[in-house]
Amino acid sequence: MNETIQEFINYLTQTKNYSVHTASAYENDIRDFVKFYENFTGADVFINDMVRADTICFRSWLADRQRRNLAHKSTARALSSVRGFYKFLNKQYGVKNDAIGLISSPKVPRKLSKAIEVSDVEHMHDAIKELDATEPWIAARDWALVLLIFGCGLRISEALSLKNIDIINRPDSLRIMGKGGKERIVPVLPAVLDAIDKYIKLRPFGNDTEDELFRSVRGLPMSARMAEKVVERLRHYLQLPDYVTPHALRHTFATALLAGGADLRSLQELLGHSSLSTTQLYTKVNMAEIMSAYEHAHPRAHDEED
Repeated sequence: MNETIQEFINYLTQTKNYSVHTASAYENDIRDFVKFYENFTGADVFINDMVRADTICFRSWLADRQRRNLAHKSTARALSSVRGFYKFLNKQYGVKNDAIGLISSPKVPRKLSKAIEVSDVEHMHDAIKELDATEPWIAARDWALVLLIFGCGLRISEALSLKNIDIINRPDSLRIMGKGGKERIVPVLPAVLDAIDKYIKLRPFGNDTEDELFRSVRGLPMSARMAEKVVERLRHYLQLPDYVTPHALRHTFATALLAGGADLRSLQELLGHSSLSTTQLYTKVNMAEIMSAYEHAHPRAHDEED
């Protein structure tokens, strides 16, 4: 089983381009389950034995983790890791287990994601340039997208819905159509517009006024999954924690403004939250850390540098 687990970890790092940090977390989760399974059955576990794990076994493992006082979020991630391992076993060895699909993930208490660390933000621009060194327009696109989400607090879907006509003549604000068709006005910073201008100058297609602003390599409108992969690739390349996501970029925008004195109602409008209770989660963050991030990394603090 050790060899099979290592084969899976190699697959994650070499084929899926997962960071060493993420792959290590997967390995720890899988070994935790295998160790429990061996104690549960009273025998060593081999590949073919994995198909025989039933719902009682999986639920007993989750209960065991609870007895060990492991966090719900950690256990939810561990279950996801084991699910991924089973998908790999099915694909590579034909070992299929339907029981794991019947197991629900532990409920994770609702809380705010972490803000991006200052060092993470500082390294993203250079990382994009290195990753897309042979395609400068893609590098410019990815940075413009990251900075737009980070600098305006947009959801991915909102950023990708923008068209060229929306940013003509470098507007001071953007009209955003959010969830439920709710429209809001969001200020746009010069550093964000500079990044978008650079991208447009290098972009080989999609220049009609009604075209979507962000384009794929093939010239089609960029999908949400493509945008997510931009941040995922940065996270894996820089070996950043799993919480570094597009939502974390949006979160950092919100917490920075709150630290700068924005009231909750104004922040609710900027983010497009339908409920103030959602916005109020931002009051629970560490203000000292957020102010530091705001002063050093937020686009309002300095213009983009090449």
